[in-house]
Amino acid sequence: MPYGKPTQESALTKPVSITTLRKMKSEGNKFVCVSLYDAPMAAMAQKTGIELLLVGDSLGMTVLGYDDTIPVTMEHMIYHVEAVRRGNNKSMIMGDLPFMSYATPEQAMINATRIMQAGAHMVKLEGGEWIAETVKMLTDRGIPVCGHIGLTPQYVNKFGGFRVQGRNEQQAEIIYNDARMLEEAGADLLVMECIPSSLAKTITESLDIPTIGIGAGKDTDAQVLVINDILGLTEKPPKFSKNFLEETASIPGALMKYAEDTRNRIFPAEENIFV
Repeated sequence: MPYGKPTQESALTKPVSITTLRKMKSEGNKFVCVSLYDAPMAAMAQKTGIELLLVGDSLGMTVLGYDDTIPVTMEHMIYHVEAVRRGNNKSMIMGDLPFMSYATPEQAMINATRIMQAGAHMVKLEGGEWIAETVKMLTDRGIPVCGHIGLTPQYVNKFGGFRVQGRNEQQAEIIYNDARMLEEAGADLLVMECIPSSLAKTITESLDIPTIGIGAGKDTDAQVLVINDILGLTEKPPKFSKNFLEETASIPGALMKYAEDTRNRIFPAEENIFV
């Protein structure tokens, strides 16, 4: 199949919702997520059939030139959520709550409201058991939440760097229990980053909510990659990423190839997986 330009069949024809993604999980169909930050890329994602967009605090590194996500502010996040929403009215959009913007449930409520009013359909929070109360408070009040466990970049200074999590039995048990607690608290989606593929598979099979993997093997319900990695713009790309622009003739082609390979379980390949 040529990947030079999007086809009519690949374009999203109606808005994607949480119900859409739950149905895809129940039917065994993978969905696709891209982390991006501006209107033109958001429009291209809609035309190439990407179901879920993440406006991630990774923009601190990919757009703003910081070493990590810690300096990212609510103002940064709102600016980019607004831009992405202007470019796309079919994909589901979720926005990160940045570092220390949800230290208490009350603070989370204020800042999640701002992200939603900027155009997001869902917010994403990093953490396990300690954010369960916050997740319940948000979801009880109509704010959909995506959890994020495993390697959580806002904890980079606590972890001592960007390291794979869950490789020993104690860590794996904590991550598994965190996943169950977040679902019980009302989370609608769950991102798992840089954990062994076997652990990600166990968690995915034990949850009713869809899981999204990044460096978590191919048995999750979806994959997410940062647009910079998809297009080969990262100077030192992580193991879990792939430059899809190398195989295609255009940026839309790279997005389509990433989506196609994800849905067909070609990506991630063995070289992208942690064990």
